[in-house]
Amino acid sequence: MRARWAKDQSSRLDYRSERGDIGLEKKRILIVDDDKSLLESLTEILKPEGYTIDTAETGKEAIEKCKSQLYNLALLDIKLPDMEGTELLTKLHGTMPRMMKIMVTGHPSTENAVKALNLEADAYITKPVKPEELLKTVERKLKEQDEADQVTEEKVAKWIETRAQKL
Repeated sequence: MRARWAKDQSSRLDYRSERGDIGLEKKRILIVDDDKSLLESLTEILKPEGYTIDTAETGKEAIEKCKSQLYNLALLDIKLPDMEGTELLTKLHGTMPRMMKIMVTGHPSTENAVKALNLEADAYITKPVKPEELLKTVERKLKEQDEADQVTEEKVAKWIETRAQKL
């Protein structure tokens, strides 16, 4: 049986019970930016909120990390040394469609925003990043992800119940 606590405003932890195992699972966030000081700043903002943070300085490094680790959310810089952030967005969406992807840019333009959103970015934040805006956006997107997961679980349970009744 699977149990879940709804996230409240003060907690970024997801409670799950599967096959008798009970534990707390922290939400995992990947931050991708070639600016080391920004990586440190974003980590300092997010880590105290209970998130597990991982960082990458290139698109290639981000792709490699995503092959070995699942992330709930990624913050992606638009300008990376080895590829455009929108190219990384497309690659990550193809391999991890359920991961929330937020584009972060120091070069805001309507064209960038529209392109990122058309490529299925879940949100768009401009630099300099305001801590309150970042936290609200991350929390909102993770809540949307949890709600989508819950709907999926409910649909599967209902489908199983319907199939069992037909047998």
